[in-house]
Amino acid sequence: MMMFMQLAQGMIVTVEIFLLTLLFSLPLGLLVAFGRMSKIKPLQWLVKIYMAIMRGTPLMLQLIVVYFAPYYVFGVSISGGYRFVAVIIAFSINYAAYFAEIFRAGIESIPIGQYDAAKVLGYTRVSTFMHIIFPQVIKRIIPPVTNETITLVKDTSLAFVIAVAEMFTIAKQISAKQASVTALMVAGLFYFVFNYVVAYIMERIEKKLSYYR
Repeated sequence: MMMFMQLAQGMIVTVEIFLLTLLFSLPLGLLVAFGRMSKIKPLQWLVKIYMAIMRGTPLMLQLIVVYFAPYYVFGVSISGGYRFVAVIIAFSINYAAYFAEIFRAGIESIPIGQYDAAKVLGYTRVSTFMHIIFPQVIKRIIPPVTNETITLVKDTSLAFVIAVAEMFTIAKQISAKQASVTALMVAGLFYFVFNYVVAYIMERIEKKLSYYR
C-alpha cells in the first residue's frame, strides 16, 4: 500500500509536468512559428538559431543548463523550489521548438488563394487567420502534435536529472530499496495507460474536426 501511495505522488508530478508543458509550449510554439515565417530577417535568423539549439541538443542537457544557469551566469542562489520551475521552463522551450515547425508546416500548407479570397471579402489579416486559416491548421496538425504529446509523456522521466521526483524516479528508488521490479512494472503500466488516454483523446479531436467525412 505504501508503494502505491508513493507512486501516486509521483504520478501527480508527472501529470503536472505534462499539462504545464503543453499549456506553455503550444502557444509559445505558435509565436515561434510566426517568428520563423517573419519577413524581418534578424528575427527570422534569431528564431532559426533558437530552434537549431533546442532540436540539436539533448533535453537532458537543457534541463541542466536551465537549472544551473541562474547561479553560474548571474550568481543567483538556487532554491529547492526552483527545480520544478526549471523543469517546466526547459520542457516548454524545448517542445515549443518542435511545435513551431508543426505549426509552420500547417500554416504554409494552406493555399495562398484563401488569403486573397478573404481579403476580397473584407476580412482583416487577423480575422482571416483566426476564422479561416487557423481552424484548418489545427485539423491538419493533430497527427504530428499527437506524436509529440506521446513523446512528452515519456520524456517527463528526464526530470530526475535535477532531482525532481516524478513517478519513474520514485519507482526506481522503490525498486532499489525492495530489490524488486514491481514498482517499475507499475510505472510502465502507468505510462502505457497515460499514452493510450492521450492518443484516444487526440483521435476523438481529429474525428471531431474531420468535417470532410
